[in-house]
Amino acid sequence: MDQGGNDSGWRGSLEGWLEAAYEALLDGGVDAVKILPLANRLKLSRTSFYWFFKDRDELLSALLQRWREKNTGNLVTQAEAYAETIAEATLNVFDCWLDRNLFDAPFEFAVRSWSLQSADILAAVQAADQTRLEALSQMFTRYGFDPVAADVRARTVYLVQIGYISMQSREDLELRLQRIPQYIEIFTGTRAEPREIERFLSRHRGRTPE
Repeated sequence: MDQGGNDSGWRGSLEGWLEAAYEALLDGGVDAVKILPLANRLKLSRTSFYWFFKDRDELLSALLQRWREKNTGNLVTQAEAYAETIAEATLNVFDCWLDRNLFDAPFEFAVRSWSLQSADILAAVQAADQTRLEALSQMFTRYGFDPVAADVRARTVYLVQIGYISMQSREDLELRLQRIPQYIEIFTGTRAEPREIERFLSRHRGRTPE
C-alpha cells in the first residue's frame, strides 16, 4: 500500500480517491462510499484503490479524519484567535459559518447523518461536539464570563448553528449578514463596535452562502 499523496497516473492519487469519497458521501451518504463506484467515478480500475488504502474502512477513517481536521480544527482555531473584545472573538467564530474553507456545513451534515448508522461515528461526533463546546466556553471565559455563563453562551452559539445545519436552512447572504449584529448582542450580551462589524462584513460580502 502506497501512502504517498502525489502518486498519479493510471492508479490516481490518495487525495483523488479521498476527494471522490467526500463527494460520494455528500451526494449519497456513507452507503454511496464504495470502492467500485468510486473507481468508476474516477475512471480508474478497482485494484488501483489498494495502492492507497488497505480497505474501505481505512478510506472511511481517512474521510472522518479530514472532517475532524477541517471542521473541528478550524472552529477551535477561530475560537482561539486574537480579538480585543468578546464581540470580535465571536465574529471570528462566525467566519466558520460563512466560509466553507473554514467549516464545511454540507460535510458536517453528511457526517451527522452517517452517525445515525454507526455507534462509532456517533461517538466521534459527540467527541467533536465536546471539543468545540469547550473551545467556545474557554473563549467566553477569557473575556470575563463565569464558568456557568460561559458554558451556556457557548452552547447557545454552537447549537444554533448545528440547528441551521441539521435543518439544512438556507437564507439570502445579505439577510444573514444583516442579522449578525443582533446575533452578537444576543450571544454575548454586548454590542459589536461598528468597526468590528465592518471588518467582518468585508470578509464575507459577495460570498456564496453556505
